[in-house]
Amino acid sequence: MTSADPAPRTRTPADPVPEAPWEQAPRIPPLPPEKWPKEMTAVLAALRPPNPRHPLPGRRPDRPRGLNALGTLARHPALAEAFHRFNGHVLFATTLSVRQRELLVLRVASVRGALYEWEQHAVLAGDAGVTPEEVARVADGPDASGWDPLERAMLCAVDELLARARIADATWAVLSTELDERQLMDLVFTVGAYDALAMAFKTFGVELDDDLLRKNR
Repeated sequence: MTSADPAPRTRTPADPVPEAPWEQAPRIPPLPPEKWPKEMTAVLAALRPPNPRHPLPGRRPDRPRGLNALGTLARHPALAEAFHRFNGHVLFATTLSVRQRELLVLRVASVRGALYEWEQHAVLAGDAGVTPEEVARVADGPDASGWDPLERAMLCAVDELLARARIADATWAVLSTELDERQLMDLVFTVGAYDALAMAFKTFGVELDDDLLRKNR
């Protein structure tokens, strides 16, 4: 770390998402699927990039469907389609591994206290081979024991981006020894994409879907 870099914010061990669930009616209520506008067909298609590097999700009854998030986005199809083109790259065309992507997203959700984002991606992380112990450890942050140097640096990068909008020089040095330029860019844009979603979900009051609530019982 150079003298130009402020000390990164440190976090003490915490529950995965420190904030309580939303206890008010949603500010922007989600539309049920039967009331989605016809433009939602293009919105959903936009999430699938033309040349994916990672498998697209299959239709499985035990996977969360994200209907409250999608139903909220259905209120603004033009915005949703534009964001989905970006998010489709982050999810399925990123040069990062799926495990790396999910660790980044979970750390954003933990730092931002974004319950909906956390619960959705705890499931996706498990699909990517992240163990329940590792999912819980993300909330303890980069200083928790058990991370390899690269994953520790990636979690540090999330904290630094959310606190200062800049990855510190010492963290960048570790990342750049193992990640190429495109991977480094994908890292920053992954954090930005899911920080934007955390803001949206929390501000609009997106509630947990029934399928996520059932998984937590």
